[in-house]
Amino acid sequence: MTEKMDVLRDVDEGAIRLARTLLRTARHAVIATLDPASGDPIATRVGFSTDHDGTPIILVSALAAHTPALLADPRCSLLVGELGKGDPLAHPRMTISAKAREIERGSPEYARIERRYLSHLPKSKLYASLGDFRFFRLEPDNAKLNGGFGRAYQLAASEWLSLNPANEELAAAEQSAIDHMNKDHAEAIALYARFYAKAADGNWRMTGIDADGFDLANGDDVLRIFFAEPLTSAKDMHMTLVRMAGEARAGLEPAQPSA
Repeated sequence: MTEKMDVLRDVDEGAIRLARTLLRTARHAVIATLDPASGDPIATRVGFSTDHDGTPIILVSALAAHTPALLADPRCSLLVGELGKGDPLAHPRMTISAKAREIERGSPEYARIERRYLSHLPKSKLYASLGDFRFFRLEPDNAKLNGGFGRAYQLAASEWLSLNPANEELAAAEQSAIDHMNKDHAEAIALYARFYAKAADGNWRMTGIDADGFDLANGDDVLRIFFAEPLTSAKDMHMTLVRMAGEARAGLEPAQPSA
């Protein structure tokens, strides 16, 4: 009898960083649910964002087939990962097993999630206020990460979620910080994109901040920039953003010729 080869790699920092990047930069995903009438699986595309801790958030219409499916049976699976040129199976993707929990409309949690979702997906403002749309938070169990050929991992939710206690304070300060950065510090945002993400110049705007990093968007392009160390407070957020702007500015200055 031949031994079964273990194709899974040990989870390392590179795998965790990849998983978090896939989630934070995604604006859509494929969700699989179970039809309440037949029990057959249903797979469909949904808009996608994340809560501060990285938990997936979706906004769905009551008219969509997956909404009554989630209400009848909260078990679901989510596939996240952008396609690129060439073989689609060569690009990183992540499959998450989760249980859906509807967010109560009018609650503080709803207001926070709606604000964050619409910052990440501004075009959703056209229908987010309609009465038949609702938010679900997909509480994750585990995930399978495929980083490309020969790079398969299985991750517990605790390994890729951001369970930093500072996220609660950062969530309260997030919107004012984002508004301030976008209104008064567009130059710093451009520096972040160019230096830390090696991105081309564009109309980059900050869309989200959490303990592990922040997100920038320029039209359909989304960037994830990680902090060197996780934040510990809202004050730490301010100081870190100032320091990173200085580092980026210095790093992008042309080298001075020696005397």
